[in-house]
Amino acid sequence: MRKDYEKLFSNLSPLEPPKGLFDRIIVAIRKEQELRKTRRLLFGFLSVLIISSVMMPFSWKLLLEQAQSSGILYFISAAFGNFGVFLSLWQNFSLAIVESLPIAAIVIFTINIALILFTIRLFLHRKKLLFSFLTSSY
Repeated sequence: MRKDYEKLFSNLSPLEPPKGLFDRIIVAIRKEQELRKTRRLLFGFLSVLIISSVMMPFSWKLLLEQAQSSGILYFISAAFGNFGVFLSLWQNFSLAIVESLPIAAIVIFTINIALILFTIRLFLHRKKLLFSFLTSSY
């Protein structure tokens, strides 16, 4: 009876394959691929964050200059200065304010802010991956 059980279980392979040279090579290759992928991701995050941060003062200055030259500040101050007139002619005032908005500067500034926030969010989301890269390379 014991021989029957031995025959039955002799054909089964072990749960874990033996650790050989080939397995170690494959693991090392996968680890190197993950390291390269993480390095590329880190440099991408940093480059987008640096470019966005450098462009932030320029986009802010562009927004302020466009707002001053468009006259939107005049319309808003006139609306608050003569609030009774504003209430009676609110449609005309609102249309004048909307027409004088510096759309291009607002879009550029918004895209710049969105890139900074998106990059920081992705960096924090993947910080475990990125910090493991930084600690493994040193």
